[in-house]
Amino acid sequence: MADATEVFSQWALSGKDKGMEKGHGPAVEQMLKRVIPSMPADFHSLDLGCGNGWVVRLLADLGAKKSEGVDGAEQMISKARSIDSNNDYHHGYLPDWMPKSRVDLVHSMEFLYYLKDPASMLKTIKESWLNEGGYLIAGVDHYLEHKASLEWPEYVGVHMTTMSISQWTEAMFSANFKDVEVFQVAGKQDFPGTLVMFGKA
Repeated sequence: MADATEVFSQWALSGKDKGMEKGHGPAVEQMLKRVIPSMPADFHSLDLGCGNGWVVRLLADLGAKKSEGVDGAEQMISKARSIDSNNDYHHGYLPDWMPKSRVDLVHSMEFLYYLKDPASMLKTIKESWLNEGGYLIAGVDHYLEHKASLEWPEYVGVHMTTMSISQWTEAMFSANFKDVEVFQVAGKQDFPGTLVMFGKA
């Protein structure tokens, strides 16, 4: 298995990052519609697994006073910085990287299952990343009930942790998030939808 950060650096170099932005756009739009109304004025956001920074820029447009992103793929961060000098992009390996200050919103799309222990990452976000009353909203397309996605680890050649909807739900409660919601968005005929985890610190 290859390291996911190396794979995504290659994707950045080959331009595949634009396809990721286009493909995930509908789900992210619905995710942000759910969480943005709960944000305080001048909120501070962080996109976990930010890729080329498209959600970081979107969050800034939606009112974030400070919008940051972190990704382990060095070429993705280089591309994000080349596109956008107004927001902050960090090259860091998860789960060890830590933000310099707590934030009001952690957003993540299509990242958490690349970790060996996503449930532990949820606890870290709740305990160390978010301000009290802050929110996490995270989406994944690889999960047990999305049968077609079960072939992705072999196809892409990277590790993916496969969890069911009930396991993701339990992980949110185990991390002590409040007001937990787990739901699917942007489904279509051959796709049950992005699985979204939403919770308050």
